[in-house]
Amino acid sequence: MPANILNLRSYTVTAVQENDFDYYVDVESRHEPFGCPHCAHTALDGFGRREQMVKDLPMHGKRVGVYIDTRRYRCKACRKTFYETLPDINERRAMTNRLTLWVGKQAIKRTFASIAEEVGIDEKSVRSVFRDYINELEKTVRFETPKWMGIDEIHLVRPRGVIANIHNNTIVELLPNRNKETMIKYLSGLEGHKDVQFCSIDMWTPYKDAIELVMPQAKIVIDKFHVLKMANEAFERVRKSYRESLTPKQRRGLMHDRFVMLKREHDLTDQEALKLSGWLKNYPELGQAYRLKEDFFKIYDAKTPEDALARFSAWDRAVTHEVRDAFFDLIKAWRNWQPYIISYFDRPLAGQPITNAYTECLNGLIRVMDRLGRGYSFEALRAKILFAEGAFKKELIKPKFSKRRPEQDLRMKGYMMEYVSLARALPETSNQHNDEGRELNYGVDISTLTRMIENGEI
Repeated sequence: MPANILNLRSYTVTAVQENDFDYYVDVESRHEPFGCPHCAHTALDGFGRREQMVKDLPMHGKRVGVYIDTRRYRCKACRKTFYETLPDINERRAMTNRLTLWVGKQAIKRTFASIAEEVGIDEKSVRSVFRDYINELEKTVRFETPKWMGIDEIHLVRPRGVIANIHNNTIVELLPNRNKETMIKYLSGLEGHKDVQFCSIDMWTPYKDAIELVMPQAKIVIDKFHVLKMANEAFERVRKSYRESLTPKQRRGLMHDRFVMLKREHDLTDQEALKLSGWLKNYPELGQAYRLKEDFFKIYDAKTPEDALARFSAWDRAVTHEVRDAFFDLIKAWRNWQPYIISYFDRPLAGQPITNAYTECLNGLIRVMDRLGRGYSFEALRAKILFAEGAFKKELIKPKFSKRRPEQDLRMKGYMMEYVSLARALPETSNQHNDEGRELNYGVDISTLTRMIENGEI
């Protein structure tokens, strides 16, 4: 009798064949049925056999096919026939249970095609197993509702909503779109949404409307980087327009000007600062636009909302007629969203600002994953990000110190068992929570996810 190389205790291996790529393992079930599944009668007759082939975990670098000699029975009482139940075999697929679990886990960090090649199944089967695996994870994995929530979007074919925990720098959800209806549905179904204190968003009206409808207690903050991005875009319009009016020789003198002028003044090297001073001196209109851009950035150095408003008013008065058209969108956006932009300067905790900076970094990583996957569906991409093994940011909340010693707790439980009716009437005691504690899952840590993507672990 060959050795049980499968290590499946419910089966006896009767034969093993192999070639350069595959194992072919013949097995029989060790357990006979206890009774008829239709009437539960125990008197059964053998009524033929059939061979079933199922796939198992790859072994020794080879694919594994298990050929089960499945017995058929007929009940003497009801005369109905049935095949024996096969333990450790998935009810929906011709795979072992351990293979379906392995495929589900591997599909989070590997491509479906590579797994299909290694196991010897169709890529569609991998996708199906992965979908069921994620559905099970959805039932068990729960992320804590952020007190500081970031809402942003990423463009994958079309805009997708990204929900982040700003305070813990984690991502907690990817939504199929960023429509108002989708946002309202998500926020309404969020456990503890009434405890959200701050929401950082860009200037997208459906975000604001959904938050004000579902979470009126949350303070809306327009993300700093979206406002500053508009300042850079305004300066770029001036720079490009001005270059068109120059001669080819003058344009060559401004070579690489974009990379220098989009830098903050305090970040310039000595060589870049020397170049910039020459450009601004020779091209006054360009210098004026650059100075306006830098002065707008300095608004965000304000420590209070009042200071920020005063700085913007002074900046607005300094915008001349020649460049006002280029800065028109920025000025209009500030005035339309002013209450929410100014909220940035209300620092809630130890001066820490509310910003979506980490989420903005994540958007680039998601695009990298999308390219590597070559056509992942949104659902697959979402699952690979939200359920990446080892990327969760967790915190164990220790229970309060109990004055009673452990043996006293045991005696107390013994006393309570004597009074069954009283025990049923009482709620769960705090001692149970003291024994176990509580683990908080804040979502997928963005820095950990970055490292895993860079190292090819996802």
